[in-house]
Amino acid sequence: MSAWQIVAIFGAGIAAGAINTLVGSGTLITFPALLAFGYAPVVANVSNTIGLVPGSVAGAFGYRRELAGQRRRAIPLAIASALGGTIGAVLLLSLPASAFKSIVPVFIAVALVLILLQPRLAAVLGHRRRRHGERVGPAATGGVLLSGVYGGYFGAAQGIMLLSILGLAVDDSLQRINSLKVVLAGLVNLIAGLIFIVVAHVAWGAAGLIAAGSILGGLVAGRYGRQLSPVVLRCLIVIVGVLAIVRLL
Repeated sequence: MSAWQIVAIFGAGIAAGAINTLVGSGTLITFPALLAFGYAPVVANVSNTIGLVPGSVAGAFGYRRELAGQRRRAIPLAIASALGGTIGAVLLLSLPASAFKSIVPVFIAVALVLILLQPRLAAVLGHRRRRHGERVGPAATGGVLLSGVYGGYFGAAQGIMLLSILGLAVDDSLQRINSLKVVLAGLVNLIAGLIFIVVAHVAWGAAGLIAAGSILGGLVAGRYGRQLSPVVLRCLIVIVGVLAIVRLL
């Protein structure tokens, strides 16, 4: 690995760690970077998934204040995420690489529309959300499970999907919802990564560089991203989501 490759992959890791903490879609930076340096698609996907786990831990640490008091809702959603990540990882190792390619941009577009409409939809669903309180309903748990399947399979824009699901299901501020998203998406990567370590080929040099970069990016985003207003954060989510759709298409 040349010095240029080391710097580029490390830099991609920083950007991905920050974006994953703020929004979700960091894979769309690191995955193409690994492909550009000659890594096979499955190896790149596997190595990228493993490398981004430490960045999620760093992002969750930065959002620890927003995470306080969310244990009751987080536990069932974490179980759903872990199950979904397991299924998605198995699918990655058994299905053709192009299996989800055509449908992924549609998923992201729907998630963006839901995020844009979230304040209005939240008002309509306010009574139901207040009734659940700290708990989450079966529909939200099922949605998180499906997003975990997608995240274990590929992961690009999984955070955006989670934000749209949680935004409709949870009666809380966008920043607190985002902190929960960081944990759930990171858990999916962790579960999928553990499976990949056992049964798949990992490019450990690239994964290590992404991990180091994502820690730095996650810490910076966790420190400053939590200060963004809901309007700015929602705009950032939409911008990243649109770029993700363009990139995938």
